[in-house]
Amino acid sequence: MPPRVPLPADEDLDPEDRELLAKLPALNVFRMMANAPASFRPWVEFAFSILAKSEFDARKREIAVLRVAHVTRAGYEWFQHVIVAKRVGVTDEEIEKIAVDGPVTQLDEEGNLLCRVADEISNEVRLGDDALQQILDRYGTRQATELILCVSYFNLLSRFLESTRVELEEESPL
Repeated sequence: MPPRVPLPADEDLDPEDRELLAKLPALNVFRMMANAPASFRPWVEFAFSILAKSEFDARKREIAVLRVAHVTRAGYEWFQHVIVAKRVGVTDEEIEKIAVDGPVTQLDEEGNLLCRVADEISNEVRLGDDALQQILDRYGTRQATELILCVSYFNLLSRFLESTRVELEEESPL
């Protein structure tokens, strides 16, 4: 059996971390992060800032997140965010078009750009000048920054999930 980082049991956690974990959806990603107690609460707050407090449109965010998950081959992230994406209006047809090898060209202009941003940051680390200018022109400084931060965060998350070998829940609480 291949190695994996074990999920902590409740008794392995500090009372504050157990309390926070109890308030969150019962997702293995949260429990795995609790293995790093000093980072757990800040990580939850950071994730919440991206998913709930950003001005950047949730539907557009989920297109970019799905592309990051596809490009980084993060199965856990893909599975959970397909559910989230559908809730914010991303269609099955769009999801299929996001999950292609090579550049995404079959979405509308904006969807293709969001996937390009996800591809460039995921594969090249640095967003190219042309794509950066396009998102600045389209979204302005704040939302362009939020998009870059979102894509960067989900790259971190995909690498964490895949490296710790977080398994899908038998039934997603989402």
